[in-house]
Amino acid sequence: MTLDPKAIETLQAVSTATLTTILLKKGLRNVWMRGTKPIRPGQKRVVGRAFTLRFVPAREDLATPASWASPISTRAAIEAMPEGCVAVADAMGVLDAGIFGDILCARMVQRKVAGLVTDGVMRDAVGVLGTGLPVWCDGVAAPPSVAGLTFVGWQEPIACGGVAVFPDDVVVVDEDGAVLIPATFLDQVLAEAPEQEQMEAWIMTEVDRGVPLPGLYPMNEETKVRYAAWKAAR
Repeated sequence: MTLDPKAIETLQAVSTATLTTILLKKGLRNVWMRGTKPIRPGQKRVVGRAFTLRFVPAREDLATPASWASPISTRAAIEAMPEGCVAVADAMGVLDAGIFGDILCARMVQRKVAGLVTDGVMRDAVGVLGTGLPVWCDGVAAPPSVAGLTFVGWQEPIACGGVAVFPDDVVVVDEDGAVLIPATFLDQVLAEAPEQEQMEAWIMTEVDRGVPLPGLYPMNEETKVRYAAWKAAR
């Protein structure tokens, strides 16, 4: 299911830090995917539905170069990716086998995939950067995926960076890494996130003018009144 353009627009204006705060208030503590670092500084914030990919430990009879031509392969999975999705790959944190290189990333760009998130690593780093695909990963390595991993399927529940990711959950990624919004919480997050972002921006202006933190962050009743007055005057 494609994410509504208005939802994308809203979430592109909300930091992952803000999202983790909102989800924490709803009892969701484990939504930040560990090891998901931007492959280059300054990548744009990416928002999209999760398209999941799953790797398991390499098994010698399955993890071979011949497996790249199998009906169950990363190549076949890429051809199933819908426009605007965020590919989320469970690589089990393996750091010595690159899951994707420049050719696969170039094809993802052609298919208008919004970005790639993995708790593993990439290979062909210069080529991957050249494709322009936004990537969040845990580094780079020269060996191919089959040196340490077996690809087993797509669009099923996975674990990425210690977070449970289901197909069609929503992923937001920025300089702080990847955050998961469970699909059932999306509407609540969309309703609350802009206000949280606006409130924190106002608090920062107060800090900039020298207001002490106690009573400001978090707000006491007096500060809430001042904030409400500021909003009303806008």
